[in-house]
Amino acid sequence: MKTNLCNKWFGSTRELLWSCLKLMLAGVLAAGCSAGKTDKIVIRGSNTLGEELAPRLIAEFKKDHPTVDFDTEFKGTSYGLGALMVGKCDLAAASREVTTNELALSPDLNMEFKEYVIGSYSVAVVVNAASDIANLTQDQVRDIFTGVVQNWKEVGGPDAPIHLYIRNPISGTYLGFQELAMEKKPYGVHLKSFTNYTGIVQAVAHDAAGIGYANLDLAKQTGVKAVSIGGVAPVAASVNQGKYPYSRVLRLYSNKAVETPEAGEFAKFVQ
Repeated sequence: MKTNLCNKWFGSTRELLWSCLKLMLAGVLAAGCSAGKTDKIVIRGSNTLGEELAPRLIAEFKKDHPTVDFDTEFKGTSYGLGALMVGKCDLAAASREVTTNELALSPDLNMEFKEYVIGSYSVAVVVNAASDIANLTQDQVRDIFTGVVQNWKEVGGPDAPIHLYIRNPISGTYLGFQELAMEKKPYGVHLKSFTNYTGIVQAVAHDAAGIGYANLDLAKQTGVKAVSIGGVAPVAASVNQGKYPYSRVLRLYSNKAVETPEAGEFAKFVQ
């Protein structure tokens, strides 16, 4: 919204932030899952962590902590951080840093973000396996996903409209890809969003004109291929060497003031 509309409707920036937070958390509050119960760790947040990584980490942790139960729900980074801010989870799984808006609201909620950096992940740009496109520049990727380029012939492909497949807006990767690849510019208008990478990969695999993004493992699936960015392939070696541009840090966040021993122990175990 433009500033004048925000002021007209909500009176102040802080009221606007509160209103947005309340709307975002409607589902969290309705779920009624409270944090802080003994021998139970409630985790909400990023599906980037929750889809495959979190279940494996939890299974390993429970080998030495069999009495600890986990309550997990992974709908997106913003969902997790919002739940943490209103005391509805012990840990928020995040594929981005907390925003200035979230930091601005935290004092009013008597909470302080405690950050656990747990690793990094990379986003590969994927096209249909039959596509002639094998390499794109960062400028081309930006222009494709912002809708400036709408036909494959503009980037060396066939004369065909480009179909965009992306993560849904609540996902941390939705914002993360904007930051990493799009100079924080808006996505184009002709696109389809998905709640996970698997949906994106399946859609691109069935669409010769499709393009999307996924993690490095899913980018290897049959029907799609990962394109190099400026000649740099999306592989672990280039990520670890700091050469691949679309890479970012994964984090767990707790509320420092009320962090339970179990939540802190699990976060340190993950690290």
